[in-house]
Amino acid sequence: MSLRLRADVSTAETDYGTVLLDQRNGAYWQLNPSGALAVRRLLDGDTPAQAATVLAGEFEVGYDDALEDVRALLEQLRDAGLVAS
Repeated sequence: MSLRLRADVSTAETDYGTVLLDQRNGAYWQLNPSGALAVRRLLDGDTPAQAATVLAGEFEVGYDDALEDVRALLEQLRDAGLVAS
């Protein structure tokens, strides 16, 4: 399962992570470095499990916690209407 953001959602890398802009309503979403890495991996085609493995290796977090965080992030992006169906 790869992630695909809606066409009217733009992304920008910052020194502190990634910013997502919903161009429909002007809402911004600031992702911290771990959230930015998870989204980047998912956009590149990783599954949530694969993204969690990368997060666990990059940050001081266990795999189970990383997977829970990736799944929660995906749910929040969907709930915000940022994900293309």
